[in-house]
Amino acid sequence: MRRLSQLRGDIDLWHGLEKRVRDALELVELAMLEAEESGKLEPELTAETVELERLLSEHEFRLALADPYAPRNAIVAVHSGAGGVEAQDWAQMLLRMYVRWAETRGWQAEIVDMSPGDEAGIKSATIEVAGDYAYGYLKGEKGVHRLVRLSPFDADHARHTSFALVEVMPEAEDTAEVAIDSNEIKMDVFRSSGAGGQNVQKNSTAVRLTHIPTGIVVTCQNERSQLQNKEVALRVLRARLIERELEKQQEEQAKIKGEHVTAGWGNQIRSYVLHPYKMVKDMRSGYETSDALAVLEGNLDDMVNAYLQSQVGEN
Repeated sequence: MRRLSQLRGDIDLWHGLEKRVRDALELVELAMLEAEESGKLEPELTAETVELERLLSEHEFRLALADPYAPRNAIVAVHSGAGGVEAQDWAQMLLRMYVRWAETRGWQAEIVDMSPGDEAGIKSATIEVAGDYAYGYLKGEKGVHRLVRLSPFDADHARHTSFALVEVMPEAEDTAEVAIDSNEIKMDVFRSSGAGGQNVQKNSTAVRLTHIPTGIVVTCQNERSQLQNKEVALRVLRARLIERELEKQQEEQAKIKGEHVTAGWGNQIRSYVLHPYKMVKDMRSGYETSDALAVLEGNLDDMVNAYLQSQVGEN
């Protein structure tokens, strides 16, 4: 029913756009006659034309995503790489960047699990991003992100290179989509180290689920009750199982095409340089910008769109 509602919404958008175009064309005919007398076009018609071009581009772009999972919510996991506090701080910067980007798009971003760093930053964190086409836009963020900067944690203020891994998974639409046998799950409970007050600290509300057939481990500790944490952990586990299946399909397609597939930490997708100059460059699309601070503040639209446009017709 959710999929049907989404499709109906898409059709309504196209029909509405079609009607606006017809109305605009009728206005053009009248405006051209008036323009012959006055020598200029009505500004309202010019504004409508610009808006129609924007809407058409946006709707065509969504069609170009060409992914049945694209309209879904997304689950994003950020992991710090080797390098201790420097890498952990970089992982937190990335987490903040995605949360801010989600907010600018009107999406909801909720942290479901976080492992704090030793001195600063985070070792890892998982967030649920709920919004229209959240997975479609975020899926290209999967991979290794590299940061070059003058370290605020180095007494000599030397230049450091840090790495963080980002995972992006589509959220399962219902429990039936991914069947999980309860006998194949091992559940451990422990005391939460995150926010939530004394109740969270004193009671074993945090949950760790291990999917025995695949070895996938999921933790959740940000909810107040053990039951809530288990429900969230199951949602993340289902998303990881979907992503695992998608990766298998991509590997099979790559074998048929004869492509070399690089996975894990070798798959560096983007570099963020803050010293000796400022630049963010996507290695896949070639898109780059000198406004690195704006990107880290969540201004990701141009970067994300450039990558998605570069993938049109590739899959």
